[in-house]
Amino acid sequence: MKHRIVVLGAGYAGAFAAGNLARRLSPADTEITVVNAVPDFVERMRLHQLAIGQDLAFRKLADVFAGTGVRLRLARVTGLDPERRTVAVTAEDGDGELAYDTLLYALGSSVAHHGVPGAAEYAFDVTGLSSALRLRERLAGLGEGGTVLVVGEGLTGIEAATEFAESRPDLSVALAARGELGARLSPKARRHLRRAFDRLGITVHEHTGIEAVEPTRAIAAGGRPVPADVTVWSAGFAVHPIAAAGGLEVAETGQIVVDRTMRSVSHPDVYAAGDCVYAIGENGRPLPMSCASAGFTNMQATAAIIARLTDSEVPATGLKYYGNHISLGRRDAIFQMVDGDVRSKSWYLGGRTAARLKSGVLKGAGWSIAHPTFGMPKRKRRLTTTPDRAGVKAAA
Repeated sequence: MKHRIVVLGAGYAGAFAAGNLARRLSPADTEITVVNAVPDFVERMRLHQLAIGQDLAFRKLADVFAGTGVRLRLARVTGLDPERRTVAVTAEDGDGELAYDTLLYALGSSVAHHGVPGAAEYAFDVTGLSSALRLRERLAGLGEGGTVLVVGEGLTGIEAATEFAESRPDLSVALAARGELGARLSPKARRHLRRAFDRLGITVHEHTGIEAVEPTRAIAAGGRPVPADVTVWSAGFAVHPIAAAGGLEVAETGQIVVDRTMRSVSHPDVYAAGDCVYAIGENGRPLPMSCASAGFTNMQATAAIIARLTDSEVPATGLKYYGNHISLGRRDAIFQMVDGDVRSKSWYLGGRTAARLKSGVLKGAGWSIAHPTFGMPKRKRRLTTTPDRAGVKAAA
């Protein structure tokens, strides 16, 4: 029987990993299935652009994987039983179950409301396609002078605020930051960021924690109201509790704890990649949730899966975080390099050159997903052992 590889999630990590596995493993020995809740590949790094009214071309996953040998199952993952090696799913045709020999968990992350009253009920976000479309409809209905408050000074918050202000100058856009705007950037990059905010007319509420969200305003510490016809929540991310509920060892964040090869420390037939993995980088610190980390971890996970199934030495993929690339609308950006301790270096790249570089990164990522088996070798690697459904050989 063929070795069943199931990939959960077809985001940046999952879609690329599935294509990489199909490119390098022989279909005579393996059966690769990707499970995803929506039929399109969602470019999460561009959802703030979609939300403000820009038209994005979505790629159908059925087209992406056509001719690759990868099976696509459109369904929502509802449960995981790593002892039985099964995944519970819900689709339009009802509930079902998928069995696997090797699992690659890449379900990503979603918005984290941190228990702030009213945030889940009244705030919008750009962490998923449905939520971005919901925000798009709301912003389209705002007239001149409408107020938009972005909560969170991280990369998502900065990109959202600048994109909204540039695309809709008729709106009054503000950003609430718990600390100082751009605190993690170098002094020169921080000044560039502030100039961009001033140029776009974005109001910044520094050292302002939002303690509640209401339909037409947010409440800051001390009960101070902040006007907001629309509140956009970008104050952090959270992973789905499915991994923890299934019995996998997870960190306090709910992320799956893995070894250097992205293999679960509690269940050796499970690998993880992307935002849902608690992976330690070369600096001894957990990798941040980011597209870059998704790239590193999915490459390491797929390399390890292929090596172990073909009785080869597992190669080590670099797990180093190089920097932050922040869009400031369509014509401006900041690329900030960091050192081994994730501290900003004094050098940074800004302006149109950085914006063109960021655009190239986005296009490159989209192209690689659209061509999952590009460069497919003429000879694919065969498995060295017959998969054992009891798990002895598959987990070795």
